[in-house]
This record gives sequence, C-alpha cells and structure tokens, in this order.
Amino acid sequence: MAAHVRLMRDFAAQDIWHEATMREYDVLYTLSKCPAPLRIGELHKHLLLSQPALSRMVDRLVERGFIERLAAPEDGRGVRLALTDTGRKVQQDIGRKHARDVARAVSTRLNPEELRQLEAICKKLAGDS
Repeated sequence: MAAHVRLMRDFAAQDIWHEATMREYDVLYTLSKCPAPLRIGELHKHLLLSQPALSRMVDRLVERGFIERLAAPEDGRGVRLALTDTGRKVQQDIGRKHARDVARAVSTRLNPEELRQLEAICKKLAGDS
C-alpha cells in the first residue's frame, strides 16, 4: 500500500490533469479499453469507486461531453456508456503523458530483472498467468 500511495502521489503531482482528474481519467481509460459500450454496473466492476460516486462522476462526464449515454439495444429502458470523440481525445492526450510518467517511475526504481518479476507477479495476481 505504501508503494501505491507513493506512486499515486507522484502521478497526481504531474502537470497533466487539466482536462480530467485522475479518477475521471480512470473512467475514460476503462471505457476506451472496452470493445462495446458498458452499463454502469459493468463499468463499476473495473473501478475503485462506490456506485453512487461513479454515478455522479458519469453525470459530470456526460455534461462535459466526454461520455454519452446510449440506449441498450437488448433493453429499451437500459443505458450504456461510451466515450464521445472528445472524451477519446482527452483520454488519449492524458494517456500518452501518463504512460510516460508511469514508465519513468517504474524504470528508474527497478532494474530489468525486477521489471520482469513485477510483470510475472502482476499477471499472476490478475489471473492472467
């Protein structure tokens, strides 16, 4: 947890969070990786936010034009969430800079063997081994 807190503080201090906060970026990033629009419950499974906090954040992201609500084709009352073109651009702009910051933070602290070990451990913990 201490490593996570340290890294998150370092990332938060970077001068890249103008158009979206780190938490908002997490929502945009998650939607960008999904092959189809998601219901809010499906989105919630991928994030470390409470359902009410996520609902409020989605409302704000819709208001700002980053996310759109689409009718769920399988259910006339259901709603799915997708990135707008603006939201995708914001996610990509922040993402490029954030990826560089993450790579720099990890590569300056770990040697190549430690990076391979970290990758193996993370895959195993994520169930991808």
